[in-house]
Amino acid sequence: MKSKRNQEEFEEKQQQLQKLEKLQEQGYVQLYYYDESSFSLCSALPYAWQKKGQTIQIPASKGKRMNVAGLINTQGDFYYHAQDHNITSTAVISFLDQVCEKLQQKTIVVVDNAPTHRSKAFLEKIPLWQEQDLYIFFLPPYSPELNKIEMLWKKIKYYWLDFNAYLSWQNLQSCLKQVLDNVNQKYIINFV
Repeated sequence: MKSKRNQEEFEEKQQQLQKLEKLQEQGYVQLYYYDESSFSLCSALPYAWQKKGQTIQIPASKGKRMNVAGLINTQGDFYYHAQDHNITSTAVISFLDQVCEKLQQKTIVVVDNAPTHRSKAFLEKIPLWQEQDLYIFFLPPYSPELNKIEMLWKKIKYYWLDFNAYLSWQNLQSCLKQVLDNVNQKYIINFV
């Protein structure tokens, strides 16, 4: 996908993000990275430890998904909203509205170019959020490596969700909630 992006725009946005991160370190702004991710009974784990001669199998199941919208900053402050149906523009707007209620200083939210972030309703909300000191920073297309929350989703899917989470829908919901509720407490991510 890198070949599809505008490299000049990518580098410009990368530099802007570095400046915003410095401003956050100095205490002038809060910088959050936003994205959505889906979790299903199709495990992302390539293998699991098992006793010699024993085979562990989990049933792959398509269909149900737990969809999570999340915001994280480099200090590990994390907010999320999980639901078992698609995350629409309305859901994203509602989530960011809730975040606005908790703001204590100017906050920048980094988002990608998903259709839910480019909808008419979302774009119309931007000036209202700005009045509440929440600003949207759009990443250039095909630039997921600039969105630091992608590292969180990877950690959850490949490292933190226990193998047993994939044995049933109830297990997945319970294990995922346990991980999400303990990000930056039991489950630490280092953005360096």
